[in-house]
Amino acid sequence: MLEYKIEDKALFLIGSLNKETIPEIYEKISKEKSLSEIDKISLEGLEQIDSAGVALLDELIIASGKDLPLIGMSQIIKDTVTVFESRSLPESSKPRKIYMFEAVGDKIVKFFNEIFEMLVLTTDIVYWSVIGLWNRKGQRKGSFTQQGVLIGVDALPIVALLSFIIGFIISLQSASQLKQFGANIFLANLIAISMVRELGPLVTAIIVAGRSGSAIASEIATMKVTEEIDALKMMALNPIRYVVVPKFHAVTICMPLLVLFSIMVGVFGGLLIGVYYLDLSLVSFLNSCLQVTALKDIVISMAKSTVFAWQIVIVGSHYGFQVTGGAEGVGKATTTAVVISIFSVIVMDAAFSLLYMI
Repeated sequence: MLEYKIEDKALFLIGSLNKETIPEIYEKISKEKSLSEIDKISLEGLEQIDSAGVALLDELIIASGKDLPLIGMSQIIKDTVTVFESRSLPESSKPRKIYMFEAVGDKIVKFFNEIFEMLVLTTDIVYWSVIGLWNRKGQRKGSFTQQGVLIGVDALPIVALLSFIIGFIISLQSASQLKQFGANIFLANLIAISMVRELGPLVTAIIVAGRSGSAIASEIATMKVTEEIDALKMMALNPIRYVVVPKFHAVTICMPLLVLFSIMVGVFGGLLIGVYYLDLSLVSFLNSCLQVTALKDIVISMAKSTVFAWQIVIVGSHYGFQVTGGAEGVGKATTTAVVISIFSVIVMDAAFSLLYMI
């Protein structure tokens, strides 16, 4: 039960001020016209108060526009008010406005810091990968085989499907033009050069980036969020050597093999068009493919695939280790890793294209 009265410019509260009595009493007090004239609140007759009651006192003081003193409090009431009152808390400062040049400078600094962190991570991965060739200490037994199956063998169906479709479509579109000039045999040259030099490595890298790069980033990010990375450190296990190095070894071996598989499937897609649409013989088509394909093309293609593989693992690991927050952070890290991996692969592919001009 709670009662109030206003006398001598003072508000007297009597009884229990808690969450049950507040709604009714607040409505009555709000209608008092003399509320603005009071200059103090007396709690001498107050027997009980909770956090909701303290919130009501704060509301009354703020509504009055004056710093009304609380008088006549017992020690118990005073202690409760001291714990729950919000007026004594410091006001939260508004965030400072960030201007355009400051924002641009911050972006540039963050970019170079991220590049530096990625270079440091690359150094660690390469170092422990070389050490891991002779010393398997600190790695799970069978992890290389497991990652080889996940990254290489399990990717064969999707690589085969997309490579065949791309080779088939390019050959089909080109055949209609070549047929007009009686240059049917050059279809073999076109599909062999395009698949060996560009499409085989690039398509395979994009598939692996979307499939395995996302898996690497999400796995490491989840381990970081669930503090498994910290647990590995507590057990004197290097997270890079334990988690990343098996993936680095596996993708280094599997990516060139996947690219070779992609090239063969893409050429097979062109072979179907050449044989059944342009009436080329199987032998002439294959001979033309072999004649136009130089050893330099194969070497650069394998070099591209290896570099692409390293980029995917390094980028995925970097964003996995940089994750913050919970499940939302894992999702953002995975998305960013895939986007940056594909972007870096395309940029590096453009750089390798210059080698064909030498």
